[in-house]
Amino acid sequence: MLRAVGRYSISNGQWCAGQICPIDVLKPKGSYLHTAPLPDTLLLHHPNTLKMSSSGDQAFEYGFLVQINEEAELACALNEYLASRSYLAGFSPSQADQEAFELLNRPPAPQHVHALRWYRHIAALQQDVSPQSSSMKGKRTQPPWAAPAGTDVAQLRLYNSLTRTKEKFVPQNGNRVLWYSCGPTVYDASHMGHARSYISFDILRRILKDYFKYDVLYCMNITDIDDKIIKRARQNHLLEQYKKKKPEASQIIQDVLSARGPFQQKLAETTDPDKRQMLERLDAAVSAVLGPLQAAVDSKEQPIHAEVLLESAKDLLADWLDDQFGSQVTENSIFSTLPKYWEGEYHADMAALNVLPPDVLTRVSEYVPEIVDFVKKIVSNGYGYESNGSVYFHTSKFDSSQQHSYGKLVPEAVGDQKALQEGEGDLSISAERLSEKHSPNDFALWKASKPGEPSWDSPWGKGRPGWHIECSAMAGSILGESMDIHGGGFDLRFPHHDNELAQSEAFFENDNWVRYFLHTGHLTIAGCKMSKSLKNFITIKDALANNSARQLRLAFLMHSWKDTLDYSANTMESAVQYEKFMNEFFLNVKDILRCPTDITGQFEKWEAAEMDLNKCFYERKSAVHEALCDNVDTRSAMEEMRALVSQSNTYIAGRKSAKLQPNLMLLDSIAAYLTAMLKTFGAIEGAEPIGFPVGGIGQDIDLETTLMPYLKVLSDFREDVRRIAREQKVTELLQLCDVVRDDTLPELGVRLEDHEGLPTVVKLVDKETLLKEREEKKRMEEEKRKKKEEATRKKQEQEMAKLAKMKIPACEMFLKEADKYSKFDETGFPTHDLEGKEISKGQAKKLRKLYEAQDKLHHDNLQMNQS
Repeated sequence: MLRAVGRYSISNGQWCAGQICPIDVLKPKGSYLHTAPLPDTLLLHHPNTLKMSSSGDQAFEYGFLVQINEEAELACALNEYLASRSYLAGFSPSQADQEAFELLNRPPAPQHVHALRWYRHIAALQQDVSPQSSSMKGKRTQPPWAAPAGTDVAQLRLYNSLTRTKEKFVPQNGNRVLWYSCGPTVYDASHMGHARSYISFDILRRILKDYFKYDVLYCMNITDIDDKIIKRARQNHLLEQYKKKKPEASQIIQDVLSARGPFQQKLAETTDPDKRQMLERLDAAVSAVLGPLQAAVDSKEQPIHAEVLLESAKDLLADWLDDQFGSQVTENSIFSTLPKYWEGEYHADMAALNVLPPDVLTRVSEYVPEIVDFVKKIVSNGYGYESNGSVYFHTSKFDSSQQHSYGKLVPEAVGDQKALQEGEGDLSISAERLSEKHSPNDFALWKASKPGEPSWDSPWGKGRPGWHIECSAMAGSILGESMDIHGGGFDLRFPHHDNELAQSEAFFENDNWVRYFLHTGHLTIAGCKMSKSLKNFITIKDALANNSARQLRLAFLMHSWKDTLDYSANTMESAVQYEKFMNEFFLNVKDILRCPTDITGQFEKWEAAEMDLNKCFYERKSAVHEALCDNVDTRSAMEEMRALVSQSNTYIAGRKSAKLQPNLMLLDSIAAYLTAMLKTFGAIEGAEPIGFPVGGIGQDIDLETTLMPYLKVLSDFREDVRRIAREQKVTELLQLCDVVRDDTLPELGVRLEDHEGLPTVVKLVDKETLLKEREEKKRMEEEKRKKKEEATRKKQEQEMAKLAKMKIPACEMFLKEADKYSKFDETGFPTHDLEGKEISKGQAKKLRKLYEAQDKLHHDNLQMNQS
């Protein structure tokens, strides 16, 4: 409320300066907080000057405010009046304040500072004035609040083989995810075709667990009872026994020829092109060795290398020996030793690939009692039948049930006898076995064991589990009647997974044993599927000899998990370059973060460049999230991460070119995010907050933190030496500094990068990487040197040719071209071509230019010789 600065003296009726009184000149006795009421006579007068104190001081004429009609003049007068007066905030306005306020239709102009401040204060107080009493302070309340509209948030969708489309992922029980994956059949070395499935599922599992924060229970099986294992174990045993007998070369040749007969018959009957090509390669290898060995035996003079034939023909001989003596192999340990060994090799390969072990591992040999109970329940539910000691699944009866459906995954493959027989196994497709079924589409739940096969007790006699029932019984024992995710390779869809679904839903009497079926794509070599049975595979150990586990994983991350991946030099080179690109960024950021600064110096003002980079950071993070929600599209996510690094590199380069320090916190956030994502993908191990680990996997100490202070001292010392050497022009010292950088430190895994006008950058890098870089640098320098020498040689040849040409007089120039011209004039200029026709005018004009140029060239040569 406004207060006039002044004092009204009751004793003499005068107004004096220095006392706070209200502005309410219209009704002073109703004003709030006034020292003394103004005399009513003052309200009626409008004198130009009014003496209000005995000392003769002038008092302000305020009564005229109500008489001013022009708003601009009113505002100006009010501002002048208030320039020497004040008011108290927080109270209701007086009547004079209210009436003066109503005289103004709008806020005073900005130049009227005092009037504008008063106007805004009165306007604010008016909102709090109670309608009943303007003298009481109004009660303020919070205005209504509304939630923001927000934007749609991407949700995880997975490609479900049960629907062949991307479905929103919804676990059955809150955040818990029950997941079963088909593991290896352990009878040989794991190859890159297996790695395609196991690395891909490891990536998916990590992302669901560590990125989407699901509580995943991951169960996987080991198939250690199977037709392939039984046959391979027998063959290995019989071939080993054969070698121990040390047969003569002639006996080996005879046996190979005996084995080759049925083998070639099998080759002639094979229609599958890939399998036929494999058999042809084996036959060609045997032929290449068989002929020379036979000649050596016949001559009795040449050295005989029978072991070469034995090695080339071991597959033929193993099949032949198994056909003859396989039924005589009865020792059960023979069938357990092979899978136990290869299971150990499998786990070692997975550890080398940084594939997480399953939460639960089940082996078929340990679940035979559960498998027997599972089969019994299926039979009692009416979906299985016993036949000659074996038990089969009744597909037609199951499919005719209202509740069930057979062939959910690949309905178009139902009835494919070739696929069904492959699912039954080589030892289970004899005519006798096939005749035991009610329908060719039925499959074995329990197989009666034949001689030469392992066996377990059951209500139906000695036997062993069928292939498909193993997964159903083990998964059911661990995960119950329904799981969220079932995973496996693409080629397992039919019959294996379709049969799993049928027998499990027959056991549990439901139709939702699996909610989401995920199938990884094939891995090919030059377009051909990788397969043990086709002997067309690269073992995981062989692959790791050429590339690191991280590079293999990056190659998989850069492709869709459900599509075919071609394993090739180009594929791996792309992964290597991606790793190098990311690693260089991490090393650069770590070098920047090592710049000395105090705590407050870490927090720098954001300019336009930082705002742009942060916007890119947010957009790329959002794009990565959307990609992972879209069927875990790691390929797109990796490209978005690459784009973020490219933008960051551009920012760093721009700051350095401007001799400015990049923003530490922003780069730290970006590098930490990228590191966290690569850790989520399983491409980075260790606890380092930024970048790939230094010193190898499992390193107990942080080499970078430990060594970098010492390396920085060395780098600074070398920089000082180089500076002095340049100033003193001591080239030997500069060369020694280059040797330290190029030869000595790379052997220790240290890279120095010299930049003109900037401090030397120190980076800890894998030793092998640095040595490869050094060799590549030397190779490029050698190529550059050779190109330079070649250019010099060509230049010298051209100069020599030019000198030789300068020595030829113009009159002799065309005389040497008798194969083009037949007649010449007295100056040696051609007049007729080879056929005797006169040279045309156009051609003569061209030749004349050449003639004159040669004449000048020869003249210059003569002058040069004379001088």
